[in-house]
Amino acid sequence: MPHFTTVGIIAKSGDPLPVRSTLNRLDTHLRSYALERLFDAESARLLDVPPTTTASLPELAERCDLIIVVGGDGTLLQAARETAAHGVPLLGINLGRLGFLVDVSPEHIETVIDQILAGDYQAETRSLLRATVMTEQGAGHTATAFNDVAIHKWNTARMIEFETYLDGVFINAQRSDGLIVATPTGSTAYALSGGGPLVDPALDATLLVPICPHDLSQRPLVIPADRRVDVRICELNQQQVQITCDGQTALPLPVDAWIRIERDSHRVRLLHPIGHNHYQIMRAKLHWGGPHAAMRAPAC
Repeated sequence: MPHFTTVGIIAKSGDPLPVRSTLNRLDTHLRSYALERLFDAESARLLDVPPTTTASLPELAERCDLIIVVGGDGTLLQAARETAAHGVPLLGINLGRLGFLVDVSPEHIETVIDQILAGDYQAETRSLLRATVMTEQGAGHTATAFNDVAIHKWNTARMIEFETYLDGVFINAQRSDGLIVATPTGSTAYALSGGGPLVDPALDATLLVPICPHDLSQRPLVIPADRRVDVRICELNQQQVQITCDGQTALPLPVDAWIRIERDSHRVRLLHPIGHNHYQIMRAKLHWGGPHAAMRAPAC
């Protein structure tokens, strides 16, 4: 019988019709297993469940041994940041566009849920980044990122100037629109748009990708994940810079402060159906080799 006993459900907001339909199918199937189900505010609203079964994301992480995310990668990114400290695994049902992280198709809900609850799944862990605003007095505001930390201009058409340090050692100075510091998971997100490399999510690495650098010798850099990255903004550009994590969380950058980015101590746990293949998803999402490449057998 299932080794998961309490299942949390998190839903994408702002797109009620397909989300409600998928949630109904999911909840109906979970009820057949007599599992305890807890809902975030959006899924509770769409399903009209009793208030006693509604919980915040931190509460879901504490009380559940499996969380199912119904939505797109953005919904899962937020859930991952909020729940990673508790080690609860996440399963994603894709109602978004690309779906690199949420890889279960809605039409396969019942089949996949049966497999997961029977213990037939593939599990993996992925790294998080922690961004901290630093001053001479010590650490200030902090936030985590599953995909990336972006240091970017926001209210000027001019480039910004900054210096990058690894473990306190000066690496380079550059003029550009900013810098993306990404996990391997984030190599298929903003970093890819910035010309960064695709990195297997199993690698223990961090990517540094310049955004539109003035000097074309400034190229993407892949470093060991245990390195500490410090980025110091030129004093003249301090008010023109914003720090964002996964494009969802913003950090203020006071005058005379700098940003420190390092590997977070927690990791995200993801569950996938049996047969999950990262490169098959890459072929399908990035259209490698034509429209039928995902189904094609090896040539040799």
